[in-house]
Amino acid sequence: MITHAKLAYPNEACGILAAKNTAEGTDFFPMRNLDESSISYFMDPKEQLEVFKKMRERNLEMTGIFHSHVASVATPSQKDVRLAFYPEASYLILSLTNAEKPVLRSFKIKEEKVVEEEIAIV
Repeated sequence: MITHAKLAYPNEACGILAAKNTAEGTDFFPMRNLDESSISYFMDPKEQLEVFKKMRERNLEMTGIFHSHVASVATPSQKDVRLAFYPEASYLILSLTNAEKPVLRSFKIKEEKVVEEEIAIV
């Protein structure tokens, strides 16, 4: 995810996490940001369908939605909260305000309520 975000810089990067165990994220699918913007992202719907097909073939479920913030902290923006359509998913945000020390945080967003989750990188 960090490499994907750095390659997309100065635009936001995005992607989907999946796993067989919905408490984890074992597979990362980098996605194209159609917005090509430093302040927003929009995943390519055709690419999303391809990723969901791959996930079904491998018996994976979506566990998270990832995107980067290139010039702000790793906290969901108002737009991020408003557009959080998957309450069962974790929303992972990577801040690149200091590219040498990126910060990754994870959140559950349900009914516009944001709760931070603990991340364990194994």
